[in-house]
Amino acid sequence: MDLPFLNQVVLITGAARGLGRQLALEMAIGGAVVAAIDRDVSPMDSLMAELKARSRTGGYEQADVADRTALFQAVANLERRLGPIEILIANAGIGCPTPATAFDAEAVARQIEVNLIGVANSIAAVLPGMLQRKRGHLVAISSLASFRGLGFLAGYSASKAGVNALMESLRLELAPRNIHCTIVCPGWIRTNLTAHLPLPKPDIMPVEEAARLVVRAIRQRKAFYAFPWTTAWILLLCRILPPGLSDWLLRSYGRRLQRRLARLTRQ
Repeated sequence: MDLPFLNQVVLITGAARGLGRQLALEMAIGGAVVAAIDRDVSPMDSLMAELKARSRTGGYEQADVADRTALFQAVANLERRLGPIEILIANAGIGCPTPATAFDAEAVARQIEVNLIGVANSIAAVLPGMLQRKRGHLVAISSLASFRGLGFLAGYSASKAGVNALMESLRLELAPRNIHCTIVCPGWIRTNLTAHLPLPKPDIMPVEEAARLVVRAIRQRKAFYAFPWTTAWILLLCRILPPGLSDWLLRSYGRRLQRRLARLTRQ
């Protein structure tokens, strides 16, 4: 059996539900020991039971990634029980619409606090140990929304763009020290986080498929991985086009998606 992460301790934030939970299961299939953290630990016992049923081990702690003190303590507790963290998957995140016509600075700040500062806190909790051991792997779950600002998602796009810049900066310094950095930019994934967003969701992907793609990127130690390409190439193109043309394309694309969504809703 191929076990690329055999006995490696992987810390996964936001592991109770959605992509984080599925990543925990996928990494365990690869032999990893799962150290799970989430604000809500009520689903964690069932996750641990699933791991045990697969003859894998793990543990969990409760913490909000935006609370640096609580997060550091949770990571320290897990390392005492399971061993040093060798892979970090900074997955915890939130998202909500921030339309310009009803702009909410508090909603923007909260998304930046969790999605960006939370990633920085998670890295700070494990990086000193990795530097001391001269090995490790930092993985941040960003988003295709990081490629450029998207309508109705100003706060989310800003927070994820910050994640990319943070990880790129760290990669420059850490690569010579045998610490790998991976940025993963998924598109829409079918989870509880996306279900409540009243926005068109092109090429939405089952969480199981998304988790497999993320784990493959981790295994291959990719510096950057974005999917699905059907959506990614449009946003990549919009990054290099003149702003006026890029904005026109995104508005036109958004209107087509809204019409398609309306037709599907009527069926």
